[in-house]
Amino acid sequence: FSVSAANPIRSCVYLLCNMGGASSFYAMLAATGFLSALWITGRIARLIGVSSIVLEIGAGIVLGPAVLKLIPGELSECSAALRTDCDSHHDKLRIAEKGDEYCDLQAYLDKGIYAGKGKPWETGFFGTMSNVTLDGTKYALHSTTRRLASNKGKTDYDDYAACLKEQCGYELAMKCATNPDIFTMIGHTGVAMMIFESGMHFDFEQAKTVGPWACAVAVLGTFLPIIAGTALSLAYGYPIFPDGLAVGVSLAPTSVGIALKLLHEAKALQCYFGQAVMTAAFVDDVLSLILFSVMFS
Repeated sequence: FSVSAANPIRSCVYLLCNMGGASSFYAMLAATGFLSALWITGRIARLIGVSSIVLEIGAGIVLGPAVLKLIPGELSECSAALRTDCDSHHDKLRIAEKGDEYCDLQAYLDKGIYAGKGKPWETGFFGTMSNVTLDGTKYALHSTTRRLASNKGKTDYDDYAACLKEQCGYELAMKCATNPDIFTMIGHTGVAMMIFESGMHFDFEQAKTVGPWACAVAVLGTFLPIIAGTALSLAYGYPIFPDGLAVGVSLAPTSVGIALKLLHEAKALQCYFGQAVMTAAFVDDVLSLILFSVMFS
């Protein structure tokens, strides 16, 4: 390829786009602008005397994919999310073809809710197909015989199609957690570094003094959210286990990184109450991790 003398600008643009430089250059500009905006908001927060966390979170929301979409999708969304649409028939079928790993079709047929309670089977996910084969197993969709003894799976959803959609979302979440986008990965790294920094500022001598009170605060800070979350789930009609406890345990952890940054900005990290907050946050997180392990096991 050579640059045309008649129209050099057009030729250069064509060359840049074919090299992938246009999208790469825009991505670099967008990422630089995004990080610069966060740095500027932090400076503005210091000038007006408020915590930089508030303005930085606000800037992230406004400039992020939720509002202005300054960051390109390939940087702010994991690759699996960019090529997966759980509302599409194709991605639901991909989940269905895995057999009973995610949704047990036979269980929905046995309980008569394959297409939904009281609905004809022709309105179900596979339409008018009377027989389907998934993962080597053949299913008769039109059969009215209920073999309750063979019901190995669960029917947590109103119909089989709803199960496929929700489990597609679950699989997508797992893939994005395993292979996150670049900004999510940077965020996880930043949080890890903040927690590492909080450990560097931990004063064991002061912890001996504030330990008993901090532990009492940590226990209350762990179990009160669990009680409140479980009660809220019960109020909405969900069972205590696992739904209610899952909500409560998810509310239990403390953001050590946020607490560290706030105390550092207030220059209170080495004060008595600062160390009490940090000690309580550490104990709270340890208790929460234990509870998470119990829930997942």
